Amino acid sequence: MTTLVCTNASGAAAPATRTRPYPSFSSYVMARRPVLLRTARSLTANPSDAEDLLQTALTKTYVAWERIEDHRALDGYVRRALVNTRTSQWRKRKVDEFACDELPEPEPLPGRDDPAEQQALHDAMWRAIMKLPARQRAMVVLRYYEDLSEAQTAEVLGVSVGTVKSAVSRALGKLRDDPELGLVRQ
Repeated sequence: MTTLVCTNASGAAAPATRTRPYPSFSSYVMARRPVLLRTARSLTANPSDAEDLLQTALTKTYVAWERIEDHRALDGYVRRALVNTRTSQWRKRKVDEFACDELPEPEPLPGRDDPAEQQALHDAMWRAIMKLPARQRAMVVLRYYEDLSEAQTAEVLGVSVGTVKSAVSRALGKLRDDPELGLVRQ
């Protein structure tokens, strides 16, 4: 450890003593462990993993204890060690995937894999949507094709949210009752 030298007003050099808020590593750990454990728990889902993470970060801090010049910044150092350690653990996580001769494919649902049937359903849906009044059609397209929320749809069309809810509800009812869509769904 180096000794700092300060000069006083008379110009004479006098050794400066380094003040450390924590005289030893164990006193630091005893004083700050609950706060650091809360930080570790916020980084992990499991309390046991948080304790392991904190222990690893404190081990790294202990190794660097003599190199840390400003002991007022210890919490920041330990927090950075916590985050870096957690990131390393995340990157090294075990992957439960392995190569096999045949890929496990799900069984196809009847009628879902046929492109002609998908196109027929798509066309029937658009014909049914085109039968809706312009205002209801616009609301259905914005809500379900553009994936806007009710509030966003209301804002785009300049109407209230309640108007969007009721108009979309009526439009969906008409689509459910459309005979052409009923034939395609069967």
